[in-house]
Amino acid sequence: MGGANSLVGVEALAAELAGPRPPRLLDVRWPVPWPAGQVTAGPGPADPAAYRAAHLPDAVFVDLDADLAAPPGDGSRGRHPLPDAAAFTSAMRRLGVGSGPVVAYDDGPGFAAARAWWCLRYFGHRDVRVLDGGIAAWRAAGRPTESGEPPLPPPGDFTADPGHLPMLDARGAAAHARLGLLLDARVAERYRGESSADPVRGHVPGAVSAPTFDSVDVDGRWHPPTFLRTRFAILGAEDEEVGVYCGSGVTAAHAALAMTVAGLPTPAVYVGSWSEWIADPARPVAIGSARG
Repeated sequence: MGGANSLVGVEALAAELAGPRPPRLLDVRWPVPWPAGQVTAGPGPADPAAYRAAHLPDAVFVDLDADLAAPPGDGSRGRHPLPDAAAFTSAMRRLGVGSGPVVAYDDGPGFAAARAWWCLRYFGHRDVRVLDGGIAAWRAAGRPTESGEPPLPPPGDFTADPGHLPMLDARGAAAHARLGLLLDARVAERYRGESSADPVRGHVPGAVSAPTFDSVDVDGRWHPPTFLRTRFAILGAEDEEVGVYCGSGVTAAHAALAMTVAGLPTPAVYVGSWSEWIADPARPVAIGSARG
């Protein structure tokens, strides 16, 4: 499922939840500094307290660090490595995910929800979407929420089958930066090396700054597909083979979703991203606003 069909609005979701085949709802709240100007604090950890206070009816809580990532280990695979197929299968089945529709949401901008979308798509799920505007949009529309921590749903039968979306390692990211287009989805300050959530500042040489915050408005709702397509066309994404990275593979998934919503091919995600790139001191680092 691609294009604008990777998003769902509040009213459409409410109608589906009242229908005969309601989607499994995944609450993936994992705080990201928002709005975009707040770049001094790092993202996460997952926010189960916010889930217990209020969540969409029958939604299950997803811990991004535990359910959508493998343990980081020594840093050589970055802060949020991709889980292996067995671990992801186990997590999704525990959360009640099967082959039926899935909708992920977060506080609004979609950064954490996009990681769930990307992981499920990468592992072969064919019907997963992100709620446009997240729980903030749901509440603004006057839709009901629940509180507390309900029991988990019956186990699902989803089986992870890796490889359904393109993915990069460090070597592939370097090749995209030289021969194609490698987008850096972090805020511009981190791209330029003025701040960082990691011990080394800067960007992959040859990468282009493309803050994924710019794909949503101030309320955390996605810009229209035509807006997004124009944005990525200006960056050269219509003419090149595209890869994308961020700090640890979370907002890179958001950028991948943005390109998909724009009607462009889903780019290859460098899941290890900057946190993996800098784990090898032999890899070069660029500072400043120039691409080279």
